[in-house]
Amino acid sequence: MKLTFVGGASTVTGSCFYLEVNDLKILVECGMHQGNGSDDLNLRPFPFDPKTIDCIFLTHAHIDHSGLLPRAVKQGFRGRVFTTPATRDLLEPMLLDSANIQQSDAEWLTRRNIRAGKPPVEPLYTVADAESLFPLFDLKPYGKLFHLGSGVKYRFIDAGHILGSASLEFWYQDSAKEKKIVFSGDIGKIDNPIIRDPEPPPGDANYIVIESTYGNRQHKPMKETIDEFVGAIKSTFKRGGNVYIPSFAVGRTQDLIYILNNLVREGRLYRIDVYLDSPLAEKATKVYVKHPELYDDEARKLFTTMQTDSSIRLHFVQTAEESMKLNRLRSGNIIIAGSGMCEGGRIGHHLKHNLWRAECGVIFVGYQAHGTLGRKIVDGAKSVNILGVEVAVRAAVHTINGFSAHAGQSGLLDWLSNFNDSPEVFVVHGEESSATTFMERIQERYGFKTRRPADGETVEI
Repeated sequence: MKLTFVGGASTVTGSCFYLEVNDLKILVECGMHQGNGSDDLNLRPFPFDPKTIDCIFLTHAHIDHSGLLPRAVKQGFRGRVFTTPATRDLLEPMLLDSANIQQSDAEWLTRRNIRAGKPPVEPLYTVADAESLFPLFDLKPYGKLFHLGSGVKYRFIDAGHILGSASLEFWYQDSAKEKKIVFSGDIGKIDNPIIRDPEPPPGDANYIVIESTYGNRQHKPMKETIDEFVGAIKSTFKRGGNVYIPSFAVGRTQDLIYILNNLVREGRLYRIDVYLDSPLAEKATKVYVKHPELYDDEARKLFTTMQTDSSIRLHFVQTAEESMKLNRLRSGNIIIAGSGMCEGGRIGHHLKHNLWRAECGVIFVGYQAHGTLGRKIVDGAKSVNILGVEVAVRAAVHTINGFSAHAGQSGLLDWLSNFNDSPEVFVVHGEESSATTFMERIQERYGFKTRRPADGETVEI
């Protein structure tokens, strides 16, 4: 087998792995790049002809793992896309939303170019490209072994990251002995809200491709994380401001709604108004409601008793006009808006109008990639450019990484502890410091051979 690390190996976004085995050509993930230089990276030609790809495996719905699927379709991919039912349900609103953004951005750039006498701009992909993708899905449950043909078989196991997320076990026989490679996808941490814990992988593999997003650090225990969250909210309200939370529409937003409801029910917060200013997050929440089989009884009750006297007052914000009206709210409210790294979405407008207000608070509850607006704020910038306007950073900035849906270093190492062979481990999906530290910990604890491949590198396994 030839394994090419197309993207997401030496970076945290743009995951894509190209497998050539026997007569099959396969992708695992087809993710979009995010952060500095991402537009150019997403426009690069694929290092393969999408027309020749037989199938694509997706571990979960996040855009950095799935966002270039419509582009592959645009360039001729017509194979099958294997994933779990919940992942497919999440992908429909996510990829249609992404396609709308691509079209809108291209239209805006085209108008600007025409005024300057330049040629029009073609979108990365269109809504029609995304819609052409959906008939190609082939949905598979967790835990069942399937044969792909040509000496290849596979199985999804629950990764506990977001709804429908999976790790992928992949067996292939290109010589006398069958071999196995496992793709971790993004591994969730124990006791993530709503969804089940990661399923321990079976204890054999020749090769493992594992993420390292938090490979150099631990998350705070959830109790301490929630205490910090409550403190950030209360201190902001005491100053007379609003709380703004940039949040990923899928996974993190649903967790926050769940946690805020519990805090009100426990009496730790009063019955506050929470505005979910993300049509995509609303659609994703409805997908979560559709799949109660993937979470526990407590979470199931949450989504059926959202509006009670002992819960938050949750408001879904639909139109751009309704979103703009939120800037008239001066204090005592929580506004959750996309995107999670402040790259696009409605959060930019809220920060433009409120980041300079010292009485307000901004709570970051997820990873901020290098080059993103969120990362600049987290790293202590005194002012930032938002939508073409320089805005002072005077609001209190809180970074609470304990809400991350990714396992921390100990969780990643525990996941690897299930392998009783001595696999070769490819460490991907992490910044250099995170991946390097994680590789050292793997070698110290287990003695596994590790390496950090570069984007574009090909290995024979």
